[in-house]
Amino acid sequence: MGKVVVFGSFVVDLMARSPHLPVSGETVKGSMFKMGPGGKGFNQCVAAHKAGADVVMVTKLGKDSFANVATDAMDELGMPKDSLFFTEETETGIALILVDENTSQNEIIIVPGACNTITDEEVDSIEEQIKESEYVLLQLEVNQDANERVVDMANRYGCKVIVNTAPYSKISDEFLSKVYMVTPNEVEAEELTGVHVEDLESAHKAAEYFYKKGVEKVIITLGSRGVFVSSDGKEEIVPAFKVDAVDTTGAGDAFNGGLLAALSKGKDIWEAVRFANGLAALSVQKLGTTPSMPKLEEIEAFLEEHK
Repeated sequence: MGKVVVFGSFVVDLMARSPHLPVSGETVKGSMFKMGPGGKGFNQCVAAHKAGADVVMVTKLGKDSFANVATDAMDELGMPKDSLFFTEETETGIALILVDENTSQNEIIIVPGACNTITDEEVDSIEEQIKESEYVLLQLEVNQDANERVVDMANRYGCKVIVNTAPYSKISDEFLSKVYMVTPNEVEAEELTGVHVEDLESAHKAAEYFYKKGVEKVIITLGSRGVFVSSDGKEEIVPAFKVDAVDTTGAGDAFNGGLLAALSKGKDIWEAVRFANGLAALSVQKLGTTPSMPKLEEIEAFLEEHK
């Protein structure tokens, strides 16, 4: 099993559920509130860790009480903390999450805070971890200059770069040319490529955009419709598992963490996507993001049951 790194965000999730999502100017009486660890990077790392990956989380926190939410969760899960950075100049990031308790749809506002201020020196300090790793997984919730420095470092050492292009942000052709795999959802794929992704044909057109930029493999998540995979000339939409969703927040993070874990264990892309789909299907049946990530034995039992 190869070592892997998740370089990305940590924010504290502030989640409220209500009978419907408010429209502009409306106040809605909620039914529930929860606070817990989150952020795309952290969620993906926890998913990979619980799925059995040998993974290191790299992120940046403020020196405040919200930072304890991260370190306490990592202690509880047995995750290494030696690649965390801290600053007194800004606060730990937060995410305001509104969930419709009837449809499970959500709206999210991210304030990245400290994890949007990662310095060149901090990136340089993780060179050994990158050098020893087979894959590094990035998102677009941290400052992009830090991502670019990580990608250059990974390319020097033959560490394959996976970019979950969320939340959408403009990225340069030069950056994409150094990326091994991208994993946008259909909305992000459209924003990046200009192609409205709704079926195999349109997904192929979006994939062509990434291939022309130098990306080697393309995965586009399509929600309940499944996952489009394009690899080595083969393209297919892998169906999602049918489950009763309670909370879809973090489903994409669950998928990306599962994908990373499976690839680190030597699975091919098709096996890895099925594993990631199973992990995501289990996660949406529970409330929350990080707390909803299943353990390896749960994923294996689910996949065995759904052969």
